Amino acid sequence: MIYLDNNASTPVDPEVSDAIFSCIKRDFGNPSSVHMHGRRAKEIIEASRKYVSDLLECSQNEIFFTSGGTEANNLALLGTGMLHQTGHIITSSIEHPSVFNTVRHLESRGFEITYIAADSTGAVKPEDVSNAVRKNTILISIMHSNNETGVLQPIEDIGALAKKHAIPFHVDAAQSIGKSYFTLLNSSIDMLTVVPHKFYGPKGIGALYIRSGCNVLPLMFGADHEMGLRPGTENVPGIAGFAKACQLTMSDLKLRVSHTSHLSEILFEKLLHGITDIVLNGHNTNRLPNTLNICIPGISSDDLVNKLNDQVAISSGSACHSGKQIPSRVLKSMGLSDGEALSSIRLSVGKDNTEDEIQKAAEIIVGAVRDLRKKTSDNS
Repeated sequence: MIYLDNNASTPVDPEVSDAIFSCIKRDFGNPSSVHMHGRRAKEIIEASRKYVSDLLECSQNEIFFTSGGTEANNLALLGTGMLHQTGHIITSSIEHPSVFNTVRHLESRGFEITYIAADSTGAVKPEDVSNAVRKNTILISIMHSNNETGVLQPIEDIGALAKKHAIPFHVDAAQSIGKSYFTLLNSSIDMLTVVPHKFYGPKGIGALYIRSGCNVLPLMFGADHEMGLRPGTENVPGIAGFAKACQLTMSDLKLRVSHTSHLSEILFEKLLHGITDIVLNGHNTNRLPNTLNICIPGISSDDLVNKLNDQVAISSGSACHSGKQIPSRVLKSMGLSDGEALSSIRLSVGKDNTEDEIQKAAEIIVGAVRDLRKKTSDNS
């Protein structure tokens, strides 16, 4: 199978696997234990924390390990809500469910929420965020890049706005780290979510950056792990794999960006040549280098995903709920109709894809679309 669903999850890099398995075999101790095995596990955690902070260009004591991106986002949002008990939160209508649904939960608990819509390019406008600020605004949470369209958000402008009003600013950067150039150096971001399984690391581990001086309350209670903010015995092998993924990213990010950008361009050109009426959803250039979201009129994206089956892995522009296909909230926010959203697919290439794979994948997708359109025509 040709794997073009790297925004869902990436293959674990062999060097990351080696780091994880080595840790499982040798460094099995509980990091809270004071004997040799415990101290060794604790050393791995702190060395790994340094690698994560080096990648983001922040301080080591500002990195808190979690079980993944969902927990990190919940910690930022619910932890802020619990701290204030009431107030107004600004977010966008294109956020990942781990932000969007957490904010909806806070809304059900009495918090006031403003959901900023994206424009037709898939981006949130800073002026819309500015107009939404109130005296009781306690948090702004806007993603760095959208997981469906890959469109980059104006984080610097929104961060400057948040800083001007002394409002904590949270950014879900799950899709961006390891795929695009990013740094916390001189940024106005107060909290940032990082997820290694999006850049060739393991699942079940993530991190939340919290700027020194920015406060949130813990969501769980137990022992004094993660500087008292996130209790529970640490996932040492996962953390070791996280660190290795960060090391690899720091050494070859420039190559990854140029390679995936090149492959995306080839893929879109080949698809456009074979399916002349396709439409690129979102900004043409201001997007992750590896991501394409395209609308193919006249076909069901779910039918296309199923037809490709074990040949090419892609994502559709819908979600299944009680047997009914629901169009993407993100694409609808951008102004697409239900039909357009349900005819959209996401293609996300990775560092290990080759030009030959991309050429072959384009041929397979074009052929599948033609078959589906012919079937629809024959049945009408």
